[in-house]
Amino acid sequence: MADLRELYQEVIFDHNRNPRNFRKMEDAHRHAEGYNPMCGDKVTVYLKLEGEVIGDVSFQGSGCAISTASASLMTEALKGKTLEEAQRLFQAFHAMVTDSDEGGHADLGKLEVLAGVREFPARVKCATLAWHTLHAALSDQKTPVSTE
Repeated sequence: MADLRELYQEVIFDHNRNPRNFRKMEDAHRHAEGYNPMCGDKVTVYLKLEGEVIGDVSFQGSGCAISTASASLMTEALKGKTLEEAQRLFQAFHAMVTDSDEGGHADLGKLEVLAGVREFPARVKCATLAWHTLHAALSDQKTPVSTE
């Protein structure tokens, strides 16, 4: 268990210090903004579509280590996924960080390191902000989302 927590921390710190796909996408087909008033995290998620497939995804914003790492890991997981697969990934990730059941999340790959957030209920909103913002972008929602 200590090794898992160490891995969790290592991945979070790495993705916070060196977030992947952290950039504004000028030619995005869809984008959405999200805000976590509890700790001030803000994120914008950008999607470039190739038909029903996410050809590129990026994010910009400011936030805590968990928020930034979650957005970074999310963008890595989404490239090449269909819109339907992205919706299923959103649902599976949300269930993983909010449910007490530890089983059934094997298909999340690297995202599983964020399962430890369940132990810190106040941080769940930090981990899910980018995902709720993604959900808004997938739905082409124009109004900003909030974790409140």
